[in-house]
Amino acid sequence: MKITLNRINDDFLFECTNAQGNSILLDNTSQPGAKGVSPMESVLMAVAGCSGIDVVSILKKQRQDIKSFQAEVEGERVQVDDAKPFKAINVKFLLEGEIDPKKALKAAELSFEKYCSVSKTLEPNVEIGYEVYVNGEKI
Repeated sequence: MKITLNRINDDFLFECTNAQGNSILLDNTSQPGAKGVSPMESVLMAVAGCSGIDVVSILKKQRQDIKSFQAEVEGERVQVDDAKPFKAINVKFLLEGEIDPKKALKAAELSFEKYCSVSKTLEPNVEIGYEVYVNGEKI
């Protein structure tokens, strides 16, 4: 796996591109007019994307009818010397459709305990939690 980062303006805007040519923009979001996400926001996005792929994949294999899937991710940071790494990350899955709530909860559990490479990379330094809602009801 390889990512290429290119600076695309005179400030802090970078384009990160993967081997397939897909890219995201990273920027210093503490500056006005930022045109990309911060690197720390991209970590939260990676947790959401990785676990989201797992959950959807597991539920599709179980023939669950997902009409809508959303994840909200919040990170809590702590000061360590001059850096502010994540101390904790919480993922809230919001699913709609004909979905067995027990299967949705199990899919999230499997993602974080077994499959999600991003969350596994962050452990044990970051406490990762999750919540699952199916059709508005917390499971």
